[in-house]
Amino acid sequence: MKRLLLITAVMALVLGTATVVHAKEITVRGKLQKAAESGGWLIVNDGSKYLILNPKNFQNNAWFKESTGVEAVGETKDVMTIFMEGTPFEVKSMQPVDQAVATPGRDDSRRVTRVLVGGDSIVQAQPDTAILTISVVTQGRRAIDAQQENATKTEAVVRALKAAAGVGAEVKTSGYSLQPQRVYKEGQPPTISGYEARNSVTVTTGELTKVGNIIDASAQAGSNDISGIAFTLRQDRQARDQALSEATREAMNKARVIATALGGRVVRVIEVQEEGLQRPVPIYQTEALMAKRDASTPIEIGSLEITSRVQLIAEVEPG
Repeated sequence: MKRLLLITAVMALVLGTATVVHAKEITVRGKLQKAAESGGWLIVNDGSKYLILNPKNFQNNAWFKESTGVEAVGETKDVMTIFMEGTPFEVKSMQPVDQAVATPGRDDSRRVTRVLVGGDSIVQAQPDTAILTISVVTQGRRAIDAQQENATKTEAVVRALKAAAGVGAEVKTSGYSLQPQRVYKEGQPPTISGYEARNSVTVTTGELTKVGNIIDASAQAGSNDISGIAFTLRQDRQARDQALSEATREAMNKARVIATALGGRVVRVIEVQEEGLQRPVPIYQTEALMAKRDASTPIEIGSLEITSRVQLIAEVEPG
């Protein structure tokens, strides 16, 4: 009975003096060290100790040994261990931070160097879609006058656009506004001199040879503002894949050149990042097109440039 009371008292003392650590995700950097507990491992750095709760998840790695510098991400836990040698730490991911990485069948005394290289590629592609924004702008002393005149002219322009673009094109209203026109005089409040109505229509077509005819037809029907023409590539998968592939090959070639200069070879690629694709769209402004109603509008389409950039980190083993 006395022995039971003594054990209970000791357990109460341990529990009473234990520090409670609230769970939170942290990043720990330090060196691996065996713990006093059987099979236990610590991450030690500047006197701070973290007891790894799940070392079996990482012990199959060749670098998992004493004195290896590591960086680990995980959570501290509110648990009791036998000796409480360090803060209980459940690791989600861990990797060595030293340049030397052990590989089966290779001399661990040899070191590898990590290199960061980038690759760029530009692929020329022909656009397959044209997008035009065509507007009808009317003015009147009264709002109703500007609105009604605009409605009549826009209806005629839409009919002309549909006829010129053909059945495969998309013609839709993309904007409408009716705004007062104000006159400003010094020392006086602004006065309304009239109203302006604007109705914008967007035409999207895959028949690029019809672009000039579409502009001519809209001008003859009454449109008086064309903000511009955009050529783009809807079916761009093949061009994007080609640009990405060429950029990756260029980055790998750079890594091999660096390795050769060091008298060694590329061991492996650690990380690859695609930094995004750029698909410039040439814009052809159409100012002064309205003044050439007696001539056909020439349109030179040109080509698009699809660019890709890849960045990769490779391990190079010097000779």
